[in-house]
This record gives sequence, C-alpha cells and structure tokens, in this order.
Amino acid sequence: MSPPNPQDLLETVLAAADRRERVLVAIAGPPGAGKSTLSSSLCRQLAAAGQSASVVPMDGFHLDNETLDRLELRHRKGAPETFDATGFLELVEKLKRNADDVPVPEFDRTNDRVRGNGDVVQKSCRFVLIEGNYLLLEEEPWCRLEPFFDLTVFLTAPIADLRERLVARWLEHGYDRRTAEEKAGGNDIPNAERVLARSRPADVTIQSADAAVHSR
Repeated sequence: MSPPNPQDLLETVLAAADRRERVLVAIAGPPGAGKSTLSSSLCRQLAAAGQSASVVPMDGFHLDNETLDRLELRHRKGAPETFDATGFLELVEKLKRNADDVPVPEFDRTNDRVRGNGDVVQKSCRFVLIEGNYLLLEEEPWCRLEPFFDLTVFLTAPIADLRERLVARWLEHGYDRRTAEEKAGGNDIPNAERVLARSRPADVTIQSADAAVHSR
C-alpha cells in the first residue's frame, strides 16, 4: 500500500530496517526539491522514535575552487563532474560496512569550502540518511552506489517550481534578481533537468509540490 503523504515515510524507513544493524537510506532529487529539509525532518522523527540516525550530505564532496578553476569548471559547480565521486563512493562503502566510526566532510556554504571531518557517523548509528542530487544518477561512477542503499527516496517537483525556489535561494544569498535568474538558469536548472531525466526509479517517490508519495 502506498503511504499517503511524506509523514508516513518514517514507517517505510523503519520497515526497511528489518533486522539490519545499519540502514542506508538514499534521499535524492534535483536541486531545490527540498532534500535537506526532508532529511532533517526524518532524522528528528527517527530520534523521537528511539532510533539513532545521522544525515550525511553529498555536498561535503564538492571539489575545491582551486581544482575547479584548474579544470575550468567553476561555472558548473554543483554539476556531477564537480564532485569527488570516487571519495564519496568510498565513504558510502565505509558507512555500509560499519566497521568503525566514520568521519564525514561537510560543506561550509558561508565560506564556500569543504571542512574535512566536519562530522562523525558513529558505529552505533543505525540509520544513515544520505542526501544528494546524484545518488540515483544512471551515469558512471554514480551508478555504482546502487548496491549500498537499503531504501531509496526520490524527492521531485515541477521544473517551474524548482526554478522559482532556486532563484529565491540566490536572492537569499544577496544577489539581485537578474543575477539570481542567470545563476539558476545557467547551472542549477540544467543540473535539475539532468537529475530528472537520468535518475533510476526509487523505492519511494515524493512530489514535493503537493506532498503526494508513491511507492514502487
């Protein structure tokens, strides 16, 4: 039976745990869909249910600006090729193996920098919510992530809604409307379209515009 709204995602996640000591949940979707908000909410719900949970954003694997400048990719920051995908795969494998505490890098948006070992997922943590745009992308090397996830969630919205949210995000960072629209249209929207067109089907799909949830 399909859960009728995103709040019931908690029950779906708990059911996926079965008797596993470590549960990896992928929360994927285009930029602007609300992945971070959903991940944080689900993490709080799991804690309230007496479960240990952590959120691991993919953003900790942005290539640094100096590397992007050398590759002439700074203008595409946020696209799949601007991440350390190999390092991210290694992290997910460690989280799945659950042999020890795992340090996790974090992205400092204020300073536009990655902070190494910004957080730690403890060995005792049962639910790891991995959040990012490209977790279900059917492109190398991202497609190699598939075996590690116990449950996959895809959060989406109409492209017009995504555009509005992404422009608003740049406005919040202090840019004028024209610049915000250029930034959203020149990079964010192409990335969103790529995610929508080339991601494999998830176990659960959430339409964030109307909060409708569908299970596969």
